[in-house]
Amino acid sequence: MSTAPDRNPHLPRSGVPDRLAATMSIAEQHEYLRARRRRTVSRRGVLTAIGLGGAAVPLFGASSSAGPRRAPSLLSGTDYVDGNALKPAARHLAFGADPRAQAAMSWQVPQPVRRPYLRLGTSPKHLDQVVPAEIRHLHSHLIEYADNPASAYFDYDQYHLHAALDGLDPGTRYYYALGHEGLDSASVAATVGSFRTAPAVDGVPEPFTFTAFGDEGVEFGGAANQTLMLRQNPAFHLLAGDIAYAASGAGLPSSHHSADGADKLQPEMWDEYLRMIDPVAASVPWMVAMGNHDMEALYSPDGYGGHLARWHLPGNGPRNSHATYGFRYGNVAVVSLDANDVSHEIPHNRGYTSGAQTAWLAGHLAQVRRTPGIDFVVAFFHHCAYCTAADHVSDGAIREEWIPLFDRYQVDLVINGHNHVYERADPMRGGVRTRRADIGDRIRPATDGTTYLTVGSGGKSGYAFSAPETYAGGPADVTDAVKGGYYTKAGKLDETVEWSRVRFRGNAFIAVDVRPAAAGRETTMTIRTLSATGAQIDTVTLVREAGTPIPVAGTGGRGTGG
Repeated sequence: MSTAPDRNPHLPRSGVPDRLAATMSIAEQHEYLRARRRRTVSRRGVLTAIGLGGAAVPLFGASSSAGPRRAPSLLSGTDYVDGNALKPAARHLAFGADPRAQAAMSWQVPQPVRRPYLRLGTSPKHLDQVVPAEIRHLHSHLIEYADNPASAYFDYDQYHLHAALDGLDPGTRYYYALGHEGLDSASVAATVGSFRTAPAVDGVPEPFTFTAFGDEGVEFGGAANQTLMLRQNPAFHLLAGDIAYAASGAGLPSSHHSADGADKLQPEMWDEYLRMIDPVAASVPWMVAMGNHDMEALYSPDGYGGHLARWHLPGNGPRNSHATYGFRYGNVAVVSLDANDVSHEIPHNRGYTSGAQTAWLAGHLAQVRRTPGIDFVVAFFHHCAYCTAADHVSDGAIREEWIPLFDRYQVDLVINGHNHVYERADPMRGGVRTRRADIGDRIRPATDGTTYLTVGSGGKSGYAFSAPETYAGGPADVTDAVKGGYYTKAGKLDETVEWSRVRFRGNAFIAVDVRPAAAGRETTMTIRTLSATGAQIDTVTLVREAGTPIPVAGTGGRGTGG
C-alpha cells in the first residue's frame, strides 16, 4: 500500500473523484463508472458527427468484427494482424489447486491472435503435447488524459492468454513453448521455458525454498529483489497484495490520493508489471493475494474482474471470493486470503463475501490439520495483523476475525504486506506475545504460537517507525516498548506494544527454507530475510515434530461462520 507515486500526466487514467471514493463501496464505484461511461457515449454522439469518435460498445468482453466501430484504441484495432508480428510476452506461471499435477501458464499478446497454444514436454527438444490456450480480453473504457481531461476518451484493450495444465507428474521438470497461428517456429522456440511440479507426498518430501513479499509495483527495488530471489531457487513465490499499483487511490483517505485528488486506474501499468516479473515468473509459480490497490472498480462490482482476466488462480476457495485459495507443497499448506473483505481501515469491500470467506477459512484449516504429512501452515494476505509502521499500523479486523482461527489451528507463519517495511513480531497467541524471539532463535509454534511478518518491502519506498530500526548488521534492539496502533470500526486506536522485534525500512524479501523429516523427528522452516543488497537482516527457525497430530477444538467461535 502506498501514497500515490508521481505519474506521467500524459498517461491514460480512469477513476472516481476522491470526494466520492472516500465514502463509496467498490460496488458503488463500479456503478458510478458505468453511469459515467454512458454519459461519455452520449457526448461521443456529437464527436462522431465530425469524425472524432465511435459508437457505443460493450463495457466488458471480447471485441467482435461485427457490429459498430470501436472508439479509438491505444492498443488494438479491429483488423487482424499477421500472427508473426505478435510475440508472446509477460509470462507468469501459477499452481493449480494441486501443485503436484496442476499448473497454468499465462502470457500476453498486444493484439488478438488465432489458435493460441502451449507446447509441453519433459525435454526442450520434444514438446509433443499441445494445449489450447484461452484468450481473456480485458477492455478498459473511459480513459482520459490528465493534461486536458475534456479533450479525448479512449479504449484500452489487453489480451491475456491462459493454458491450464492438468494430469502432470509430481516432482517433474516440464518444458514449454508458446505460440499461435502464424507465428514462425523460431519465434515459438524463443519462448521456451521450464517449471517443476510439486513433489509427491509419499515418504519424506524433499527440502525446498519459497520466497515472499508484498507491495511490489513497477519499481527499481522490486527488480533488485527479483534478481536475488532467483538465486534462492524458489519452488514458488507469494505476493501479499498491492501488486502493480495500477489503481492509485483505491478507496484510501484523501491524504493518500494522487495530487489531482481522485482514484485513478492506469491499466498500462499491468503491462509494465507483467513484463518486469517475466524473468522470474516464467519459471517460478507466482501466487498472489489481493491488496487494497488491487481493487479496480472499473471491471466488476467486487473490483476483481481485471484480475480474473490477468491471473489463473487455483479457484478452490469460497465461490464468491476468487482471490481466496489454498494449496499444498510438500509438508507445507499455504492459504491466500482477501483482507479487503474484513478490513476496518479500508472498508470499501468489507463484507462482500457475506462471511463466506471466514467460514471457508475455518473449514479449510480444520481439513489441513487433519491431513497426514502436513507439518506447517502458512497464511498470506495484505493488511497487517501486527505492525507498528506509522502509515497503516495494524488492522483490528484481522485480529477479531482471523487470529482466533490461526490460534485454534496453530497456523505457523503469517505473511502480510500493506506497510512498506519489514517487521517481525515475537510469537503471538491470544493477542499477546508468548516469549521474546531474538534474531537467530528457534521458535516452536506448538507452544510458542504464530510468527507474524510484515514484508511490504517488495519494491515501494519504506515507511517510518515510531521506534528506531533494529536488524542484523544494523542498530541494536534497545526497547520493548514501541508505539503503534490498530483500526477499529470507530477509527484508529493507539497502543504501545512489546512484540515488535525486528524493524527495517529498506526493500527486502523473505526466503523460507523448509527441511522435512521422517515422522517423530524435527522438521524445520528457517526464515531468512534478505535486503535488496543481499544482506541477511533477520532469521528465525520454526521447529515442529514431523507427523505429530495437532489436537483441534471445535470449529465454532467468533467469525468462523460455522
